[in-house]
Amino acid sequence: MRSRTPRVVALAWLVGSLLEGLTGCAAPPRAGRPPAYLPELGEIMAATQMRHLKLWYAGEARSWALASYEVDELEEGFADAVRFHPTHKQAPRPLAEILPEFVDGPIQALRTAIAEQRKAEFEAAYGLLTQACNGCHAATGFSFIVVKGPDRNPYTNQHFDPPK
Repeated sequence: MRSRTPRVVALAWLVGSLLEGLTGCAAPPRAGRPPAYLPELGEIMAATQMRHLKLWYAGEARSWALASYEVDELEEGFADAVRFHPTHKQAPRPLAEILPEFVDGPIQALRTAIAEQRKAEFEAAYGLLTQACNGCHAATGFSFIVVKGPDRNPYTNQHFDPPK
């Protein structure tokens, strides 16, 4: 009869390796070391563009909970841009100074309009946010990136109407 010890040892090693790999994925970065993945500013801004678009459709549908969620997500994206890219290419000042200067006012106006569930104020605040995006792009040397309100919804797989 053959010994099962080599198989058991191999299996234990395999399970141990897998568990070590899985726990390594969840481990926080060590002090002084960058995270394993650092999103590029363009990736953060692409997600921001998606949130900007979804915010519009949520507001148009008067889905105020969804609109509030999208504003939260926009703020998180702006915070990530500042955290991960405090300076950027030819921008004359740090993004930590420039970005809040442009977006803080429109974000607050959006929050107020959403909290009061006022569609006209929401639309005005959304316009201010769109202008702020373009102003920030111009201030950082990226005026060739022009944001506008959407004219058709590419998210055909999401309902924007509030739940009944």
